[in-house]
Order: sequence, then C-alpha cells, then structure tokens
Amino acid sequence: MHDIVRNELERHFSGDAPQSFYDHLSGCPACRAEVSSMDEVAFVLRDLKPAAGAAPEPALGFYNRVVGDIVDRQQKEAWGLFSPGAAFFRRIAFASLLVLASLGSFLVTRESSEGGADAAAIMAQHDSSDVHSEGADRDRILVTLASYR
Repeated sequence: MHDIVRNELERHFSGDAPQSFYDHLSGCPACRAEVSSMDEVAFVLRDLKPAAGAAPEPALGFYNRVVGDIVDRQQKEAWGLFSPGAAFFRRIAFASLLVLASLGSFLVTRESSEGGADAAAIMAQHDSSDVHSEGADRDRILVTLASYR
C-alpha cells in the first residue's frame, strides 16, 4: 500500500477523502484491491454496530474471566515466581498432613512398644547383674532426675 492510501484511508472511511486518493486508486490495482477488501470489512462492521445509545452487554461471567486472565498473566511474569498459585498451597497442605500422619503413627507404635511404662517406673528399674557402688548410683539417679523432662 502506498503512502497516499495509508495517509488518507481514515478520511476515505469517513467519506471526505481528497480526489488525489481516488485518482491513485484508479491507477494502482494493488491499492485498489486492498482498499476494496477493507471497504468490505468496514461494511460488515457497520452492519454489526448496535443502534445509537444501545451498548451491547457482555455475557454473564465476562468480567470474572477477564480478571482471572489478568491474574494468570501476572503470575506468569517475573513476579509470578514469588507468588505461587493456589495449587502450590494445596500441595503444601497435603504434604504437611502426610508428615503429621506419619509422625503420629510413629509415636503410637513407639509408645506401644515401650509397654506404656511411665518415667518413674523406668528410672526405678534395677539391673542386678551390674556391680554398683552406692555413691555412683546416687549420682546417676540425681543426674537422671535433674535432666528428665
């Protein structure tokens, strides 16, 4: 498309293009074909234009879809690396629940293997096969009681 057509195309659509524009179209088949195809598109668009004052209403949920697209695009940009989506947080919650379940099962099996003895009963157990001195035993018991939580 030549410069004269490019510069005067808008005036052509509004209906006040200069005569030089039409003279160029009569002598240039490439520009004439291009303007002709644009005229067809403009004609179709004019027919689709609603009546004056009646703006078309968007479909239900249009604004929600637009906002969702905007959020998705923002997350895909550089800052999207620092603001993970909801799926990331669901995975974190699921992994946390699995860790809690495995720790709980470990503690339950550990308590059942110890026989449910309390701390006082464990400290009171005496191994008669071991040679003891009364002073060393007292020190061990005191250290055990002091460090027991």
